[in-house]
Amino acid sequence: MSSQKKRNFKIEAFKHKVEVDPKYAEKTWKILEHAIHEIYNHNASGLSFEELYRNAYNMVLHKYGEKLYAGLVTTMTWHLKEMSKSIEAAQGGLFLEELNRKWADHNKALQMIRDILMYMDRTFVPSSHKTPVHELGLNLWRENIVRSSKIQTRLVSTLLELIQKERTGEVINRGLMRNITKMLMDLGSSVYQEDFEKPFLEVSASFYSGESQQFIECCDCGEYLNKAERRLNEEMERVSQYLDAKTESKITHVVETEMIANHMQRLVHMDNSGLVNMLVDDKYDDLSRMYNLFRRVPEGLSTIREVMTSHLRETGKQLVTDPDKLRDPVDFVQRLLNEKDKHDKIISAAFNNDKTFQNALNSSFEYFINLNNRSPEFISLYVDDKLRKGLKEVSEEDVEMVLDKVMMLFRYLQEKDVFEKYYKQHLAKRLLSGKTVSDDAERSLIVKLKTECGYQFTSKLEGMFTDMKTSQDTMQGFYASQSASDSTDGPSLAVQVLTTGSWPTQPIAPCNLPPEILGVCERFRTFYLGTHTGRRLTWQTNMGTADMKATFGKNQKHELNVSTYQMCILMLFNSSDRLTYKEIEQATEIPASDLKRCLQSLACVKGKNVLGKDPMSKDIAEDDTFMVNDKFSSKFFKVKIGTVVAQKESEPEKQETRQRVEEDRKPQIEAAIVRIMKSRRVLDHNNIVAEVTKQLQSRFLPNPVVIKKRIESLIEREFLERDKADRKLYRYLA
Repeated sequence: MSSQKKRNFKIEAFKHKVEVDPKYAEKTWKILEHAIHEIYNHNASGLSFEELYRNAYNMVLHKYGEKLYAGLVTTMTWHLKEMSKSIEAAQGGLFLEELNRKWADHNKALQMIRDILMYMDRTFVPSSHKTPVHELGLNLWRENIVRSSKIQTRLVSTLLELIQKERTGEVINRGLMRNITKMLMDLGSSVYQEDFEKPFLEVSASFYSGESQQFIECCDCGEYLNKAERRLNEEMERVSQYLDAKTESKITHVVETEMIANHMQRLVHMDNSGLVNMLVDDKYDDLSRMYNLFRRVPEGLSTIREVMTSHLRETGKQLVTDPDKLRDPVDFVQRLLNEKDKHDKIISAAFNNDKTFQNALNSSFEYFINLNNRSPEFISLYVDDKLRKGLKEVSEEDVEMVLDKVMMLFRYLQEKDVFEKYYKQHLAKRLLSGKTVSDDAERSLIVKLKTECGYQFTSKLEGMFTDMKTSQDTMQGFYASQSASDSTDGPSLAVQVLTTGSWPTQPIAPCNLPPEILGVCERFRTFYLGTHTGRRLTWQTNMGTADMKATFGKNQKHELNVSTYQMCILMLFNSSDRLTYKEIEQATEIPASDLKRCLQSLACVKGKNVLGKDPMSKDIAEDDTFMVNDKFSSKFFKVKIGTVVAQKESEPEKQETRQRVEEDRKPQIEAAIVRIMKSRRVLDHNNIVAEVTKQLQSRFLPNPVVIKKRIESLIEREFLERDKADRKLYRYLA
């Protein structure tokens, strides 16, 4: 087979040239121009959009895009100028309606025109860097309508006038306002901001400045805040109805500045209605309103906080320094708790549980509670009152609530060790007299104190409870051993064996006990020392009680509950009819102060006067004579004769307690100094004082002068030495 020749293919041009009608562009544009006129004249229903689209497509295809675009600008501008005349001619309230109507017409026309010129929009416009049709329509509307000299000013003033009418209570067409402001936003954020928002904010500032001045002259603080809140809410609602959402923060800032920030000081200090009056009268609604309004402005909350703190410190200072209010310690602490509850409720109900306000409240309480150095003693007396009788028949939850409140006041104390001293004394009396309402409540408070201050704080208190339990077991053992032997009938004995160191006892020489009692006491001593080796017993006769059977004139029989001292006095009258003060003192050897109190209780208290006194007076003198009161009678068989004792400490007792506290602090301060110096090795004086204060502030605030003395003492005992070059520098000696 012969191979075929390769053939070369060639594409040739058309033999005839395609001629375009020279008037093609003009004719086509005329068709499109006519269509645009018809669209603006609301006659679009007769148009063929497909044909129009093809004409526009062909013009762009044949490179007549420029002509098409220029023609569009010219035609739209002409129509907008015609619309402008119509809008300018509208009178009064019709002005905005006409503007709104023409804007709607223009938008509708723009949509149709964009559909027809879609191909131009997609190809010619991007390549020649022109503005797209829709954007072009908005720009032309802005230049020819909104920013035309005759419309621009009139538009802004009309809008502001309508808003002013609404502020004064008139009803306006919000739908129309919404459309107009929406138009301004559609034309670009700068148009809305420059042409409307900026003048709107200026006019608003002027309006609220005048109104706030007017309100503050004629309203009290609560009314003013009410009006300010209402205005703020109105402005926020206005924004949500017909303004741009971004305007909200700007207009609320204007209202806040003019109505709140500019008048803050005057509002909080307003006579008879300011913040202090609201706090005193528990006006939760007004306080809440003030808090919510002031939090919106800079320094608002700090202004409220400062005034509240100042008021709290002033009232608290009066509370803790007023001599009349210090007479009853229980009432004094109850007032503090009431004040705390009141302000806690205010912070919770009105101040949104704001932590900064809670901190201000705490610092104020800490400030004024520590102005009175008897606060630790009074708080302990309050606890004593509650745990003796105040919490009888009270639910566990309520007991816990009272104890929590006590702990809250305890946290404010700087001298927690002073509280511990008094609390220990009061707890000892409660336990030994069996007067505590509930062991559970006592233990609960000790657990709370332990959580707050650590094991060291409560170890001795827990030891007191242990002693009470051990004593019960000891007494059972004693009576078991007695019943086995041939014991004679005699007074029954209940002994509490207290560990020295755990109890707040002072070494007091025991008084002379009656012989009947001495016998059974000796038997107990023999039993106890026989079962516990290496121990020593000392009778604390000042802390005991006794039940005695007594027979008065006409065979009147009673059972008397008295202290051990009172028992010793009364037993003397079994063998004597009359005794002088000196004879009683000599026979019993009871300390003079205690003896006078006991005799006062036995002879001078109405209804409890089992002894008579000659001469009769309220006070005990050393030349008084005493005898049994045969005429004594009581409707009760059991008569409890308490000891006349001041609830609060007397001044000498107070001084003595303070002295003991100061002595107890010395080793604690020294231990802290040694701990610090052991770890630091070398430290200057000021830093030692700061570190010691920091370490000990959970128990008490050490005095810098005392710290200096303890440092001197440690230097003398060669724990520390001064630096030879710098006298303020200390070194630890290992």
